[in-house]
Amino acid sequence: MAEHIYPNERRYYQEAERLGPWAIHPIVEELKPIARQAHLWNLFLPAHEGGLTNLEYAPLCEIMGRSHLAPEVFNCNAPDTGNMETILRYGTEQQKESWLKPLLTGEIRSAFAMTEPDVASSDPTNVASSITREGDEYVINGRKWDTTGATGPRCKIIIFMGQTDPENPERHQRQSMILVPKDTAGVRVVRSLPVLGFYGVPDRASEVTFTGVRVPASNILLGEGRGFEIAQGRLGPGRIHHCMRLIGLSERVLERMCRRAEQRVAFGKPIAEQTVTLERIAEARIMIEQARLLTLPAAYAADTVGNKLARQKIAMIKVVGPNMAQQIVLGDPGVWRRRHQ
Repeated sequence: MAEHIYPNERRYYQEAERLGPWAIHPIVEELKPIARQAHLWNLFLPAHEGGLTNLEYAPLCEIMGRSHLAPEVFNCNAPDTGNMETILRYGTEQQKESWLKPLLTGEIRSAFAMTEPDVASSDPTNVASSITREGDEYVINGRKWDTTGATGPRCKIIIFMGQTDPENPERHQRQSMILVPKDTAGVRVVRSLPVLGFYGVPDRASEVTFTGVRVPASNILLGEGRGFEIAQGRLGPGRIHHCMRLIGLSERVLERMCRRAEQRVAFGKPIAEQTVTLERIAEARIMIEQARLLTLPAAYAADTVGNKLARQKIAMIKVVGPNMAQQIVLGDPGVWRRRHQ
């Protein structure tokens, strides 16, 4: 991180600003081989595949989270990690050969299409897009939101979630997940979406429409009606990873806050000596420690009892992590909300 990541951040942001979300950033491609040579590649792989447990991987997520540049350099970036875990866990041998292998080597990237703009799709049972069987094919229709990675020119495969059985009385068995090659007719990446006013750095969140998209029936993951099950298996570890990355980001922001407080003088003395600044720094330290001490037990629970039984702890960190980071990075969230009403 000190030798290769931090010194290249300025260049990364300049490339992102100049080239935009539809391009490959050269600095990322230059650093990837260095990470591979150092055996710092695919660190997210689960323990049963010869990788790390969630608890072992969590501190590495925190370190990588200190820089927007880092995760992709180590092939540990969203949504590719979650997609690779999904195909690894639920995919057929043919699906693994076609898509998992090139993702693991970093030759291609992927996208995950679950969220929709017209429904509250944080509850996956609300997902309304359709996946309809016609002979040896499925026909896919829907409009997706926050489809991370879709604008990337090396994005070749999309995991799409939609309804295969909308009339099923069991709401959690209506949805399925299916693999959709991005170059399939009817797939249209409409635009990159802003996140807090920033466009596509580094997530490239996108709006994507699927109109009459036809893919082979063999592209279904695990089988019809298993989409919610896959989502739970996929999103649990991902939330742990995201929370630890936010903790790393917040640690770095706090370090900068402390340096700034020592350098800036107001009313005749450094603001580091003023009570209100000391109070804000102390509160930031408390919030970070609280978030970390909530996230690590969630990682341990996921390892020991599984994502399903750990879901309460995982749900808590999903709330605590982003709230903590927002308050440390932006200051008083009430002030931020009032400014953006």
